[in-house]
Amino acid sequence: MADLEITGIHCRLDELLEERGMTLTRLAELVDLSIVNLSVLKNDRARAIRFSTLRAICDALDCEVGELLVVARDE
Repeated sequence: MADLEITGIHCRLDELLEERGMTLTRLAELVDLSIVNLSVLKNDRARAIRFSTLRAICDALDCEVGELLVVARDE
C-alpha cells in the first residue's frame, strides 16, 4: 500500500520548489537535511516530520505549513 494511502497527506514540495525556482539540492543545503530525507518527504513516503524540520522547510520556501502539506482528497 502506498504511504500516501496510509497517511492521507500529500507533500507539495515539488510544486513549491518549481514555483520558487529552487532545486532540492539547494533546499537541502538551506535546511541542513540530506537530499534522501527530502526525497522521502516529497515523494509522500514520510510517515512523520519534526516540527523543527517543517519550520526550516517553510522558512526556506517562504510558505505556510498548509501550502506544503495538504490532505489528499479522494476524487
